[in-house]
Amino acid sequence: MINKVCATLTEAVSGIQDGSTVMIGGFGLAGMPVELIDALLAQGARELTLVNNNAGNGDTGVAALLKHGRVRKVICSFPRQVDSYVFDALYRSGRVELELVPQGTLAERMRAAGAGIGGFFTPTAYGTQLAKGKETREIDGKHYVFEKALQADYALIKAYRGDRWGNLVYRKSARNFTPVMASAATCTIAQVQEVVPLGALDPEAIVTPSIFVHRIVECHVDQEAA
Repeated sequence: MINKVCATLTEAVSGIQDGSTVMIGGFGLAGMPVELIDALLAQGARELTLVNNNAGNGDTGVAALLKHGRVRKVICSFPRQVDSYVFDALYRSGRVELELVPQGTLAERMRAAGAGIGGFFTPTAYGTQLAKGKETREIDGKHYVFEKALQADYALIKAYRGDRWGNLVYRKSARNFTPVMASAATCTIAQVQEVVPLGALDPEAIVTPSIFVHRIVECHVDQEAA
């Protein structure tokens, strides 16, 4: 019997090793798996490379991992916002590395990894510092930059409901980067508001199929604030 349900958050994040690349879903706080992140913080893994849309908000979630010195590198699109002071201080003091990736390119790099594509050419960032050291090519009179697929060891994601096989549905904008992250990770770990019986999810509403999910844990949180 296929049953990917973990009894606890601690069990869900077990085995994440020092030096792992970890994708974390969320657009700011929307759809961020805060409880899984807290469990990872307690688990103790260090020297992590985090892939996220931004570099943390306030002192919670991604920012908490940064604040406790668990992160070596951040790959994101928006490292600086009003409440990204934790990352800002670490970056300015040289204690964390940054790889800046345009938002659409970030999503496509993850999607490419999930699709088994090695990379792609995009006009975004051509002629800028972000294209430095990368292959460029002119196609039909237009200039492009080659971007490599972005794969991770783990993805920590948040969904609305799931079943024991790992099929997932999302709530509104909390969906954001999560589906492409789920497909781009070797091990995808999902926290859900509710684990429902098999067959309870409308097949047409399932966004992330079970083949991309390896662990699932029920975690009751306020979805209105998620």
